[in-house]
Amino acid sequence: MSHAHHGHHHHLSSTVTRKLIVATAANLLVVIAEVAIGVYAGSIALVGDALHNLTDAGALLIALVAVRLERRTPTGQKSFGYQRAGILAAFINAGLLVAFTLFLFRESWERLNHPRDVNAMAMLLTAAVALFVNAATALSIRHESRDDVNIRGAFIHMIGDAVSSAGIIVAAILIHMTGSANWDAIVTMFIAVLILWSSYGVLRESVNLLLEGTPVGIDPNDVTASLGEIEGIHGVHHLHIWALGPSRPALSCHLMVGDVPVKTTARVLEEVNAMLTRDYHIAHTTIQFELAECDVDDPYCVPFARR
Repeated sequence: MSHAHHGHHHHLSSTVTRKLIVATAANLLVVIAEVAIGVYAGSIALVGDALHNLTDAGALLIALVAVRLERRTPTGQKSFGYQRAGILAAFINAGLLVAFTLFLFRESWERLNHPRDVNAMAMLLTAAVALFVNAATALSIRHESRDDVNIRGAFIHMIGDAVSSAGIIVAAILIHMTGSANWDAIVTMFIAVLILWSSYGVLRESVNLLLEGTPVGIDPNDVTASLGEIEGIHGVHHLHIWALGPSRPALSCHLMVGDVPVKTTARVLEEVNAMLTRDYHIAHTTIQFELAECDVDDPYCVPFARR
């Protein structure tokens, strides 16, 4: 069973790797085109989007390195391997996006105070091509982003790029219709707000996981209640739920089973692991049985009704 799971995970990692390589190459081509045409057209939005795409290329490379690191086998010094590399990559990517939005705000404010002529048609055509590339690369990793915070960070980068490109198209149309170059800076500010909003969730989740907080979607109180439903468990304490890596939640706890023969805990352990895997997708557990009841003076021990 474990061999089949490993083979499936390896196949998914290889698929993600190929997609990330293609997405990175496509982003770099868009960067070169947007910088060249942005300078020619005098558009801060195009140059800003090019820099955004450049950070995205870096983000995709970071995600790619993390995926490769996650595939490394554990060692004596790193018994869990490099599974947390994906969480670290997500944190770096989200941090880069936050820093990038501050740059966009500064440049846009300066452009509002010192307007320049903008070639709206060049903006429009370049942004249309960038929108197509960004949307296509985002859709290519959408499925993998659902369960992996590392890939989700890269996915949000790509979505941010697509929104940026769409915003530039709107700005180009408004400039052509009104003759005011200020729309270039105004739309850029709007894009920065959207990027900041989209990156906040990934930044918060990655920080939580790096601090070994409970992964999103798992409520420790629900897990405790589920443990209380299993016959033979009288209480639980020192319950900890964290993540070894993206989509790899882990759990450790002490289960109070009373004064019973040690051999009877094998059935309880089997039921606990089956429930945790089925209901919470927690496959890695460290469980210690205590042949005692909850101490009334222990504030961390949750007693269950005796059956």
